[in-house]
Amino acid sequence: MDVCLSYSYNMDDEIAKFIKRVNPPRVVIDNEVCKDVTVIKVDSANKHGILLEVVQVLTELNLTIKKAYISSDGGWFMDVFNVTDHEGNKVTDDMVLEYIRTSLGPDESSCFSPSMRSSIGVKQSVDFTVIELTGTDRPGLLSELCAVLMDLQCNVVNAEIWTHRAKAAAVLQVTDEETCSAITDPERLSKIRKLLGYVLTGGCSGRRFREPKTTVSSSLNETHTDRKLHQLMFADRDYDEWENNVDDGDKCGRVVPDVDVSNLHDLDYSIVMIKCKDRPKLLFDTVFTLTDMKYVVSHASIDAEGPEAYQEYYIRHTDGSPVKSEAERQRVIKCLKAAIQRRVSEGLKLELCTSDRVGLLSDVTRIFRENSLTVTRAEVKTKGDKALNTFYVRDASGYQVDAKTIESIRQVIGQTILQVKGGNTDAKSSPQDSPTGFLFGVFKSRSFVNFGLIRS
Repeated sequence: MDVCLSYSYNMDDEIAKFIKRVNPPRVVIDNEVCKDVTVIKVDSANKHGILLEVVQVLTELNLTIKKAYISSDGGWFMDVFNVTDHEGNKVTDDMVLEYIRTSLGPDESSCFSPSMRSSIGVKQSVDFTVIELTGTDRPGLLSELCAVLMDLQCNVVNAEIWTHRAKAAAVLQVTDEETCSAITDPERLSKIRKLLGYVLTGGCSGRRFREPKTTVSSSLNETHTDRKLHQLMFADRDYDEWENNVDDGDKCGRVVPDVDVSNLHDLDYSIVMIKCKDRPKLLFDTVFTLTDMKYVVSHASIDAEGPEAYQEYYIRHTDGSPVKSEAERQRVIKCLKAAIQRRVSEGLKLELCTSDRVGLLSDVTRIFRENSLTVTRAEVKTKGDKALNTFYVRDASGYQVDAKTIESIRQVIGQTILQVKGGNTDAKSSPQDSPTGFLFGVFKSRSFVNFGLIRS
């Protein structure tokens, strides 16, 4: 029995390799056919999840997908994408163009290779410990988590934190403070897990609060961070509606997206139609959700040239059937709405750029907490000796962030270090940093579009 199964798996792999040799992936990048966008065409043998891999490559390069036509019914996969760079211009950087060709083309390291791991464009590393957290959100939670990690001599190298419907999820990459490498001692890992779990509990009790989950791993985590955050939120059922079936869409400033699912009985497809405000990574979020829920996108049409995005998907379940019941239809709708809302930029955007040091994140989030600000989303990056952090904050009481509060925080942290990006708070900059800003820098704390050829 085992021999037969092994033979079957080997045969499937050999067949996949043979198909790839006979029909290698083809990537065409055209900067001439359209005036304002770069057109990327991808043809390849079809497999489940291939659309997600392609979208992920484009998304991780910070490219904006203006239009797309997708057809992957049967054994062949054909996509056309109209894209621009993050400034809205054609993609002309030779290194970016070559990366697209390499990642999506016939090369063995491309996303079409059977051995290619899920996280395209993310360099593998074993130099950090991965921490995954889910729990009930509350003001000051991130500050408390960072303080515990600092007390445990852990330095946060990279992190991403999402909050949605009173739930929080985080993926953190940490290193040992002294060795700057991954933490491997089992007793220490167990202590980290225990203390972080205690912080996530926060003394809350009652049926409304689910038990938090903490995962600490010293081994390589190959799951793409955005995918993992979606999965953590999904596992914590953030798509469930609040009491009395009231959708809390814009209680926190999030506009509820328009999502509908209907069946085309003659063709055995289900049609998913989405209309919402466009934003970065929107296509990735919806495609990932459908793929993770075991649906296959046979055809799709995307239009995001204006402020609103229109997405139309023709889907089937992996078993070949369309959506079978009203309960399943409602679940798809709720899960897509949640996936769209998780990454909505709620609150005032603050960007911090300064020399990295141990305890920096703990100090910054503590100052936010002491000034009654709560972090709704955060992205923490370390590049070389620089810390590049983005925070979305709001008043812990739910009111508009006061300009005086932001200005006083910037006086402490340093006005050239912490910048306000957008929002309705007018925090004016001073020509020079305050003395307290300089002291903070060295202080080390220990505490429905029709299918067709897409053209502009």
